[in-house]
Formats: sequence, C-alpha cells, structure tokens
Amino acid sequence: MPAILRTLNKIKPVYDWTYKIIMFVCKILLVADILITCWVVLGRYASFIATPYWGEEIILTLMVYMAVLSATLAIRTRSHIRMTAFDKYLPRKVLLVSDLLADLAVLALGVVLVVFGIKFCNSPLSLRGKYASIPTLSKVWQYIPVVVAGVGMIIFELEQVFRHIESLFIKDDENKEVA
Repeated sequence: MPAILRTLNKIKPVYDWTYKIIMFVCKILLVADILITCWVVLGRYASFIATPYWGEEIILTLMVYMAVLSATLAIRTRSHIRMTAFDKYLPRKVLLVSDLLADLAVLALGVVLVVFGIKFCNSPLSLRGKYASIPTLSKVWQYIPVVVAGVGMIIFELEQVFRHIESLFIKDDENKEVA
C-alpha cells in the first residue's frame, strides 16, 4: 500500500497548480468586484460618471463565483468550519477515521455539485434565461461556478483522502518524527 501512496504523492504538483489557478481567479474576481462596485457607487453620487446599468447583477455574479471558489480553497488548506472540540480527547486512529469519513462526505457533495450543476446549466431555465440588465448574456454564467466549485472540491478532497489514508498506514513513531 505505501508504494501506491508514494505514486499518488507524485501528483501533488497538480494540486498545487489547481490551487494557484483558483486563487488567482479569486483575486481577479475580487479586484473586478471592487472596481465595478466603486464605479456603481460613484455613478450614483457623481453626475459626471455614468452608472453602468449592468453593475449590480455582475457584482452579485462575481460574488457567487468568489464564494464557491474560495470554499474549494478552504478545503485544501483545511480552514473550513468543522467541529474540533473533542479532537484532543479522541485516539489518533479514531480521529483519522472520522476525518476520512467527513472528507468522503464532502467529496460526495462535490460529485453532486458537478452532476446536478451540469444538469442545471443545460436546463431550459438557464439556457433561455437572460440577465435583466444584459439580455444578450445567458444565465448559464450564473450557474457555472457550481460546477467549477464541485470539480475543485473533488480535486482537493481527493488530496485530503489520500493524506488520511497515508497517515493511517504510517506508524505512530513516524508521525511523531514528522510532527
């Protein structure tokens, strides 16, 4: 089993690369969101600045993108909300197994997001639906982040699952040396 885990560790650069891309996209979305928000607010109070009619819908769409994409980043860094009140009282193996089960549940959620996100993106509601302020833009763009976040969750949860399985096979002495 450790040979398989060593092979799986070789794809760590894929996880790093995916993380960096999602982080970069989140940064771009944040900058765009701030700039458009400033433009809309200034346009309301300064008569010489034209307020974009599409501003509020695009701001909200960018916020949805950032919310779901940043959730995938939290999975990678294990900074998402979770219960850890009893972690220090549980035996190491029980804690690892409970973390593994939790990560498998989140992995299943990622699969659900991808499957149903694709179904919804292909539904008539999203294909024929248009933004109120931008009638040429399809509502599909509002639902694509669900699929992207699902893919990111799957990628980063697979990494977490591999880490948990690996730590189950490492002896306690080896874990103490690593820590």
